[in-house]
Amino acid sequence: MESRNLRKERVGVVSSNKMEKTITVTVKWKEKHPIYGKFVNKTKKYHAHDEKNECNIGDTVRLMETRPLSKTKRWRVVEIIERAK
Repeated sequence: MESRNLRKERVGVVSSNKMEKTITVTVKWKEKHPIYGKFVNKTKKYHAHDEKNECNIGDTVRLMETRPLSKTKRWRVVEIIERAK
């Protein structure tokens, strides 16, 4: 049961909410190039479970890793950090 605290978390912006109980979240981060040392912007999209369909496009959300819920869903929404304006 101690391994539950080791689940990965990501913070990103909702880019799509057109599916039922599913959102697409875009996560951005900076990574240093191993040879040249320049910081490069990286992005990745995750499908996440939104049980109550309460997220809208532009919301900032926190995701947590979970068991596979479908072919592509392995993340769930923990909280909505900031609502879109």
